[in-house]
Amino acid sequence: MSDLKKAFSDLKNGEFILIYDSDGRERETDLIIASEFMTAEGVKRQRKDAGGLICTSAPSRMWKKLDLPFMAELLAECYNAHPVLKGLAPNDLIYDTKSSFSLTINHRKTFTGIPDADRALTISEFAKFGKKCDSMNEAEAREEFGKYFRAPGHVHLLNSQPGVLDDRAGHTELCTAMLMMADMFPSATMCEIMGDNGRSMPKEETMKYAEKNGLVFLEGSDIIDAWNKRDKD
Repeated sequence: MSDLKKAFSDLKNGEFILIYDSDGRERETDLIIASEFMTAEGVKRQRKDAGGLICTSAPSRMWKKLDLPFMAELLAECYNAHPVLKGLAPNDLIYDTKSSFSLTINHRKTFTGIPDADRALTISEFAKFGKKCDSMNEAEAREEFGKYFRAPGHVHLLNSQPGVLDDRAGHTELCTAMLMMADMFPSATMCEIMGDNGRSMPKEETMKYAEKNGLVFLEGSDIIDAWNKRDKD
């Protein structure tokens, strides 16, 4: 079985996979799981084995229906009221032209929202809600979303671009593409793997981690190739 096929199988079985974006981008490897399978143990593993920021992706059909704004755009609307925000604009990203960060949320059944069990509940319920979203109109979806979630919270949402890898090649889109090609609901939860020196762990070291733990390691370029070929097979 190829690494790509095994990754699809593992994602469907609620297992983690590793994705490295590229040498010309962030040069980071993320520890990734399908959001619908997130558990408290999964959050703990991302905290301890990865150590970066735990984020959950929202497919474009979901964030558009819910009207979940990109954080940079939301802050831009507040420039007049809070001029300091204009000086903080993310217009100097070296690795990309746009940040995918959206809102931060907690499920309303959480307490503080930060414990592993709280974040796991928020993440898994976000994916569960996303599946139901398709059958709702915009007004229904937005009203229901507010019944179950509050903001700000402790789960960082990332808005995936509408064209996925046709538009952007960040981890948000790489994960979305993987789940779409696996015929799963395309929300992934990802966390950058950090080294003991406080920097992103080099690719060679994350490959050793993958081998040691029996996890699939994928290069972003392999996912992009599969995405570009998906309609031709």
